[in-house]
Amino acid sequence: MAPFDAILFDLDNTLCTNDQSGETIYAGAFDAAGLDRFGEPSDLWAALDGPPDHDDHEGYLADGFERVAAKHDREGVDVRALARGFVETVDHSAVSFRPGAEAALAAARDHASVGLVTNGPERRQSIKLDALGIADAFDAVVFAGDMPRRKPHSDPFERALDALDAEANASLHVGDSLEFDVDGAHRAGLDAAWCPVETEADGAGGADGADGPDAPRAPDAGSHAPAYVLRSLADFPAILDGEP
Repeated sequence: MAPFDAILFDLDNTLCTNDQSGETIYAGAFDAAGLDRFGEPSDLWAALDGPPDHDDHEGYLADGFERVAAKHDREGVDVRALARGFVETVDHSAVSFRPGAEAALAAARDHASVGLVTNGPERRQSIKLDALGIADAFDAVVFAGDMPRRKPHSDPFERALDALDAEANASLHVGDSLEFDVDGAHRAGLDAAWCPVETEADGAGGADGADGPDAPRAPDAGSHAPAYVLRSLADFPAILDGEP
């Protein structure tokens, strides 16, 4: 049996996915702004530069829309209105569990203290937890979007471990992102289990999730090398039973 005192989970694209399509949200941004559409959702995803700025999420989106507008020769577009429309269109209650997530969470609770470490702010993420019915499923919750430093910085992980009175070298973090979850966990001294959305046969994911039933791609060596690579969260209980 794997000797973990604490198990931390990421939320978005780890325990749950947003059920709205990228097309729905992208089209809704233009409808809400009262503007003629240009571009595609993929244009916006490609134009977004790095992780969102949790102090100015609309500004982050506006910068992306401005790049898409330039690509399509649309000068003078009110990109702030598009960003507001995007934010207004997203339904944070429209979420569902990733396959195996409920069983993984239950297995974790049977073996260790359980925490949630998400880069989103409480005002958005609490809606998702309520919709999924897991608001009370964690012994500690860290909304890193409300902190000065988010994942992959070690601060959110350390806050969760402090709340759980757990040591990093006896703890595990489960997430979908090599950069934010795996590398972030390693910076804080935790082992990591990587469960990328792309590996699930049903193709479930975020607005721009990729389809494909292929086995997990081998991660790069170094700080992005997780201790465990999961095809699905349904495989997670095997870790706790000591299986390779």
